[in-house]
This record gives sequence, structure tokens and C-alpha cells, in this order.
Amino acid sequence: MLFAVEAGGTEVERAIADFWAELPAEDAEGRPYADALVRGVVRDLEQTDAQIKKASQNWRLERMTRVDRNVLRMGAWELIARVDVPRAVILDEAVEVAKRFGTEESGAFVNGVLDRIAENLGRSDAPSAPPKPDAS
Repeated sequence: MLFAVEAGGTEVERAIADFWAELPAEDAEGRPYADALVRGVVRDLEQTDAQIKKASQNWRLERMTRVDRNVLRMGAWELIARVDVPRAVILDEAVEVAKRFGTEESGAFVNGVLDRIAENLGRSDAPSAPPKPDAS
């Protein structure tokens, strides 16, 4: 959906409708989340792209492949807006999508950039330290 919005200048609601018209039986359970994700990325594109630019110092957005750029946008937006979704889940899913649809290097690239974004945002899945036993 994001690819269609960017590549064809398609309005977000049209891209969503067209996607589900082509794949009506595809993941009905995940559809509301996917739709919200696409709408959120498009709505917050400036903030999302700013996080990607900050984390990918040696790569301009325009030089990234369209797949990598949009996978990064999905992951970055989730890291920013979906604090209820664990960091590890966001990164793992983004890396899998990048590996499936991107180049041979896409998985590592997406992982590295999203990991930096998560660090910049203070997103950590590290469990809190167990309480120390009382010394008294």
C-alpha cells in the first residue's frame, strides 16, 4: 500500500481499497492493523522520515530502494506511535519483510537503521533488573 502511495501518487484511502480488492482473503485478522499502519505512516510522514534521516547518516532517503524506504517507514512509525508493540517484534517483522521483498542486503540495512531509531527514541525491550534482596 505504501509502495502504491509513493510510486503512483495514489491517495492513501484508494491504495488501501485497491490492495484489499486485489487480495480480499489476505489476512483478514491483520487488516485493521495494516490499514492503521499505512494511514499513520502517510499522516506522520515528515516526522517518520526525520527519524530515518537521523538514524541513516550515510544514506539519503532518495538513494534507498523504494522497498527499503517504505519498510523503514513502517518500522519507524511503529517505534514512534505504537509503544504497545515491543521493539523486538517491530524490528523482527520489518527485517522479515525487507528480506522477502528487498535485496540481499535489505534485512541487515533495515535492522541497523531501525535499531538506531529505537535507541534514539529510548525504546528498549530490556527487562528491568530484578529487585535486589534486602540487605538487612
